[in-house]
Amino acid sequence: MAAQCCCRQAPGAEAAPVRPPPEPPPALDVASASSLGLELRPEARELAGCMVLELSALRPAPRALVLDAHPALRLHSAAFRRAPAAAETPCAFAFSAPGPGPAPPPPLPAFPEAPGSEPACCPLAFRVDPFTDYGSSLTVTLPPELQAHQPFQVILRYTSTDAPAIWWLDPELTYGCAKPFVFTQGHSVCNRSFFPCFDTPAVKCTYSAVVKAPSGVQVLMSATRSVYMEEEGVFHFHMEHPVPAYLVALVAGDLKPADIGPRSRVWAEPCLLPTATSKLSGAVEQWLSAAERLYGPYMWGRYDIVFLPPSFPIVAMENPCLTFIISSILESDEFLVIDVIHEVAHSWFGNAVTNATWEEMWLSEGLATYAQRRITTETYGAAFTCLETAFRLDALHRQMKLLGEDSPVSKLQVKLDESQPPDDLFTYEKGYCFVYYLSQLCGDPQRPTSATQAYVEKYKFTSVVAQDLLDSFLSFFPELKEQSVDCRAGLEFERWLNATGPPLAEPDLSQGSSLTRPVEALFQLWTAEPLDQAAASASAIDISKWRTFQTALFLDRLLDGSPLPQEVVMSLSKCYSSLLDSMNAEIRIRWLQIVVRNDYYPDLHRVRRFLESQMSRMYTIPLYEDLCTGALKSFAVEVFYQTQGRLHPNLRRAIQQILSQGLGSSTEPASEPSTELGKAAADTDSDAQALLLGDEAPSSAISLRDVNVSA
Repeated sequence: MAAQCCCRQAPGAEAAPVRPPPEPPPALDVASASSLGLELRPEARELAGCMVLELSALRPAPRALVLDAHPALRLHSAAFRRAPAAAETPCAFAFSAPGPGPAPPPPLPAFPEAPGSEPACCPLAFRVDPFTDYGSSLTVTLPPELQAHQPFQVILRYTSTDAPAIWWLDPELTYGCAKPFVFTQGHSVCNRSFFPCFDTPAVKCTYSAVVKAPSGVQVLMSATRSVYMEEEGVFHFHMEHPVPAYLVALVAGDLKPADIGPRSRVWAEPCLLPTATSKLSGAVEQWLSAAERLYGPYMWGRYDIVFLPPSFPIVAMENPCLTFIISSILESDEFLVIDVIHEVAHSWFGNAVTNATWEEMWLSEGLATYAQRRITTETYGAAFTCLETAFRLDALHRQMKLLGEDSPVSKLQVKLDESQPPDDLFTYEKGYCFVYYLSQLCGDPQRPTSATQAYVEKYKFTSVVAQDLLDSFLSFFPELKEQSVDCRAGLEFERWLNATGPPLAEPDLSQGSSLTRPVEALFQLWTAEPLDQAAASASAIDISKWRTFQTALFLDRLLDGSPLPQEVVMSLSKCYSSLLDSMNAEIRIRWLQIVVRNDYYPDLHRVRRFLESQMSRMYTIPLYEDLCTGALKSFAVEVFYQTQGRLHPNLRRAIQQILSQGLGSSTEPASEPSTELGKAAADTDSDAQALLLGDEAPSSAISLRDVNVSA
């Protein structure tokens, strides 16, 4: 069995830049379409569903259908239906009326009446077997009389509770505190807990959905068409292009729309809508138009954005037609711009042309990062793009230092197995460097544009492996193939894909020197001696006029050098603390990590205030990890004790595990804390063990903030 998907075979022992021999044809064609009937039950934190899969047999008498599922998903029934001879409209679904007593059953399919007798449904036997720590194998026995190429339907009714793909939020975890909220996050292998599926990026199909939600709750999905049927109280969605399972997404809550362009709108809670609109109005159309000039027509119709509460576990997700993005990023303008443009780029690379396996996720993320930077260069100039690239490559080298240059996850073709869900380490920046290197082989900057347009046109709505990209590249540039550029010593394509360590070549960022040189100069001043003279020179530089990425890069360099001499930290605080405290969260968290890593107690009140105001994983986990590796563990427990009620249960469990691990070791403080902190620590120690009991969530050994990897 393969990593991630129970219906795929395991990968070979060693990757190579050639296609493997073709496998024997499977007994079943993969789903050509699926219909979902979904009922949201926020009070029970339960989703009730019915899925109708459209299938056909490639050989006579296939024995079984094998799908990915999850222990959180309870299958109530499976049924078989012969597909009618003529095409029919997607089925409707019947939802049970709410009432007292036990929970109603999942929705029932209601197929349209056709002339003559309607194909009857018959029950099917099924079993669920353990597969991995993050999923199960669902085997459905099929009728023995199925003929080759005979279309049929499999109907699965189920309920899903405590599913890793489905995040239920009580009203108090939203900004407006008015209504419950729910969203799904399928990447990479979570949607098997949302609905039974072929949970692999190699399989794509169209889908339709009918969703019933509590009154007054707005439902959105990653679909090309949507409509609300008021008389029925249900939402109808349809995705006309084939997509992999992980790109089926749903969000529901107190959401209001505002148009920001001819084919774009933002959705957000009412209190956030004016800010979201003002920051993105007109900009998204500018980015889409630039992308179309570079990569061809936008294929998905609308490009809408929904801002999610701080509990959203990553920064952004490229769901087709409906980008999900964390609302916390609204206060960091430059990060907002980059993150949205990156998701725009995924419309071509990742959504239209998809990596066929998670072991080659760089085909999505590396190409999208390259496309993102072409778009930012078109709209904001080369200097800004080079600054952002320098910031990210700096993070890549920091990550490399943490993991070691022989780490197997630093390969572009990383090997996965059943015990290891896919990770996105290195797929962005090392993948970007490889794509940039390919573009430079062409000479004329316009030639890569034509090549990528041809690649997208050839492979759109399919899934590819690395060799497809490289074959397409060399076919478009036969002169490069004749020169054997794929075999240049030290820069072989195979080595790019399978060597560990940093990129074999990096881009020339000299066009950004006007923005990066001041950062280097200021950092050098703060590490020079004598300190008094250096601090005086540094204080003359007004960083309030800097771009966010400049300030973040400067603070990252200081973080790399921490712990710093105490007198340096005191001077830094005197010079910058009040100023940085007025800046956006991306800046503040970096300064506060410097405070924590250097045990600088005079600024701990700023750490407390920041954690009291944050409910996002991206702005809490890094600080708690730093607090628990130094002398401030008791302070961390105290702050968590006071703020845990405002955190999503998943985030709460993750922080509990960090605190539990931190309290298991002892580190002597560099200096005595204040009396107030010492008293708080003493008061908190007695409650710490009780506070930290409970379920523990997995926690990465490496802080995301340490490596500055954007989701």
